[in-house]
Amino acid sequence: MSPFEIGMLICFGISWPISIYTLWRTKRTEGKSLVFGGIVLTGYVCGILHKQFFHYDGVIYLYILNLLFVSIDISLTVYYRSVKKCLPGEL
Repeated sequence: MSPFEIGMLICFGISWPISIYTLWRTKRTEGKSLVFGGIVLTGYVCGILHKQFFHYDGVIYLYILNLLFVSIDISLTVYYRSVKKCLPGEL
């Protein structure tokens, strides 16, 4: 277990709930990139696969937690964009 890897995942892990809460509270998707979210999601999947096949340790749970947070962020972004297209006026 690398303390630097753990630190990186904790720092990233703190930012995702903040992003999710802000998106949920404001329902504004301006500045949110689904491509970026997809790239980050792919990176976490790669990290999980690496831990699963080459170097299994407890850090895999941080990868899974971050993957869950990014998935929620992407899902909310897609949802609020689709709702905004359907409703007249500002959401």
